[in-house]
Amino acid sequence: MSQDLRADFDEGPMHRSQWVAVAVCVLLNMLDGFDVLVMAFTGKAVSAEFGLNGAQLGLLLSAGLVGMAAGSLFLAPFADRVGRRPLILGCLVIVSVGMLLSSLSGSATQLGLLRVFTGLGIGGILACSNTIAAEYASRRWRGLAVSLNSTGYALGATLGGLIAVVLIGAFGWRSVFLFGGAATLLAIPLVLAGMPESLDFLLTRRPNRALDKVNAVARRFGRPPLDALPTVTSAPAGVAAGFRTLLAPRLRRATLVLWTAFFFVMAGFYFVTSWTPTLLVEAGLSATQGLTGGTLLNLGGIFGATALGALAARWPLRTVLIVYLLATAAMLALFLAALGSLTTAFAAGALIGLFVNGCVAGLYALTPVVYDSGVRATGVGTAISIGRIGAILSPTVAGALLDAGWTPRNLYLAFAAVFVLTAASLILLRSEPKQPVRREADPVQA
Repeated sequence: MSQDLRADFDEGPMHRSQWVAVAVCVLLNMLDGFDVLVMAFTGKAVSAEFGLNGAQLGLLLSAGLVGMAAGSLFLAPFADRVGRRPLILGCLVIVSVGMLLSSLSGSATQLGLLRVFTGLGIGGILACSNTIAAEYASRRWRGLAVSLNSTGYALGATLGGLIAVVLIGAFGWRSVFLFGGAATLLAIPLVLAGMPESLDFLLTRRPNRALDKVNAVARRFGRPPLDALPTVTSAPAGVAAGFRTLLAPRLRRATLVLWTAFFFVMAGFYFVTSWTPTLLVEAGLSATQGLTGGTLLNLGGIFGATALGALAARWPLRTVLIVYLLATAAMLALFLAALGSLTTAFAAGALIGLFVNGCVAGLYALTPVVYDSGVRATGVGTAISIGRIGAILSPTVAGALLDAGWTPRNLYLAFAAVFVLTAASLILLRSEPKQPVRREADPVQA
């Protein structure tokens, strides 16, 4: 057969085993959505037990995000050295241990340190699951495959809230962490059974018995085996070299554009999700109506990521993402003007959730195809880490601006401008990278 196995995966139909592998990635993101927001679910009960004030609870809520940023930056790059699958398995162990030990915490300090530790594993999983989902999928369905991961995250967060209410009422807040740790442990055999190693990693890094492993993946996904491996360009030799490659002349512009986009989109996303219920009340709605608006915003997000992936199967992903960014900006600019009608306001909130979640999903889908397989996890992990900085800063900055006299309308207009600038920056991004795997001029026939 042709040695161009990667091209066959890119252009050929999706095999059912490829969809199974993508489904495992979605499941991992559902667990991450639960694990990330577990402090939000249990915050009131934890505060009551440990006697925390608002600032102390805020530190606990941020601890997981700090750990996620560190995990995306420092753990995810090892997926380009040892493989996507081993790193995901290692990160699942970290998350399950962190969650189980959190259920035994004797103080807020212990719980905070364990949230940072758990976040390390979540950050590594998020970067690797998005990377490997993109590598399993064909070119046509790649945007959908990665967007479904974001849908999984939103589903995990939504279902996690419902599960947490039941568990806290029956067994207390510690049971929520215990449930999350046990569920994460159960995901390990699912990864072993349904997630083979990335073909891109095997072709680029050439571990021991690489040809046998490549052919095992090929047969599993309905492709004939190879007689010999194709030639390949050299990949960065270490983690530090991988970071340097991101800023080498060939990738520098794409890297800086993606870092800027992740920072601003995640800042906008966390502003919208964190402050919208409060700002709706500030604008004149009741507390119950404010919470309803926030819930509809999250509900819209479940559909936004999936819709983006479906659109990306028909039109260029970068184009779809730019449209989502501009639509988000327009909805933010008009949102508070819709408060004259409660029905219109709730509909606008759901649409904002749809578009802003789609923006995040679009960046997750776009980043893996920008980087070569030798630095793909490093590139995705670093971009996510930069985004987490924006996520951590934006709610605090928004609060400071409100204290300084800004109105809710001014804040929404400011973040609308951020989304417009992000859309403009993506015009500078090349839509398709040069691939590192270079095939033989005369393919060997199997």
